[in-house]
Amino acid sequence: MRDTGRRNEAVILNAALQAFGTSGFNGASMRDVAKGAGTSLSNLYNYFPSKSKLLAAVLRHANEELRTRVLRAVDEAGDDAPSRLREAVRAHVGFVVDHQVATLVATNEVRYLDPADHAELVSHRDATQATFERIVAQGAEDGSFRTPYADDAARAILGAVAAIASWYRPDGPLNRGQLAEQYARYALALLEGPLPR
Repeated sequence: MRDTGRRNEAVILNAALQAFGTSGFNGASMRDVAKGAGTSLSNLYNYFPSKSKLLAAVLRHANEELRTRVLRAVDEAGDDAPSRLREAVRAHVGFVVDHQVATLVATNEVRYLDPADHAELVSHRDATQATFERIVAQGAEDGSFRTPYADDAARAILGAVAAIASWYRPDGPLNRGQLAEQYARYALALLEGPLPR
């Protein structure tokens, strides 16, 4: 997590992310987070009134980072759907590799959010998914993508990319760029679109 503009908040969010990633929502305590952030428990509660609100803040910041990366990649990719999809997938894979713990926490711990925070997070996730859906729709309309399952394709692609967090290892056989390119090709193949040479 980057600096948020509030003194110590980024340190607290990073400590919370590590605690949730290591122990899960139920196993991590506010005391663990305070200790990891090098602050007092009372100061932590000045920032976040509950563990659920702390989780919501962690996930909100992670989703904002993902969405920013994807939108920037799409904007820089050009106008054609295959190029836009390839760069969107590459950006999402890069996020998962760079923020593996955040991706796992978002997948495994989201059920512990308060209803209002859960609804907000789902809305933000839907906005990111909608970016992929628009690209798929564009390609289906202009003939770049020939899949008969365009309506479900974006969800399938995003699910596959998010799953990388459960097995990726930095010392594995594929580096970040190779993995991003591989999943971009998977996505284009799933859509029955043109593959890069």
